[in-house]
Amino acid sequence: MAREAREGGSGGRNREREREREREPGDEFVDKLVTINRVAKVVKGGRRFAFAALVVVGDQKGRVGYGAGKAREVPEAIRKATERAKKTMIRVPMKEGRTLHHDIRGTFGAGEVVIRSAPAGTGIIAGGPLRAVFETLGIGDVVAKSLGSRNPHNMVKATFAALQNVTSPRQVASRRGKKVADLFGAAEKPVEASDV
Repeated sequence: MAREAREGGSGGRNREREREREREPGDEFVDKLVTINRVAKVVKGGRRFAFAALVVVGDQKGRVGYGAGKAREVPEAIRKATERAKKTMIRVPMKEGRTLHHDIRGTFGAGEVVIRSAPAGTGIIAGGPLRAVFETLGIGDVVAKSLGSRNPHNMVKATFAALQNVTSPRQVASRRGKKVADLFGAAEKPVEASDV
């Protein structure tokens, strides 16, 4: 009992398990279970338990979404969360199909995350909920740090807030009415003594 209270009542970090479902034929999405929370409602005959699940779904090619579901049984809560996640998917532009184009910061409530692009071979350096998002998104090289709340819901939502602000050079060029080559520009010619 003392151990359960110490861990936060519902199992604390031990509850933050990840689950990757086997792909079914015709199903291009991978889903990961980020966390399950058990809540109890006290009624006349005792306690009535319910479960809340947080799931991240992605196609590992640049699309990802998250969803939360509640039900009296764990499988039903996971099913509801997965359905919601598939409806709220976003597309994230990736550099060379393995990392982000630039560093970003995202916040949601008390949750704050910093996500940085990384060179090839770095891998995914991120904890728990953030790792689930990047694995389902298909990013291979990224460094991420959560600076605020450790609540998985806030961490995932802060990550999505950051990912929605990622822009590619092509998007910036079209917004500014230029070509991609114009953004980076040619190397500036060195100043010669005769020019001074």
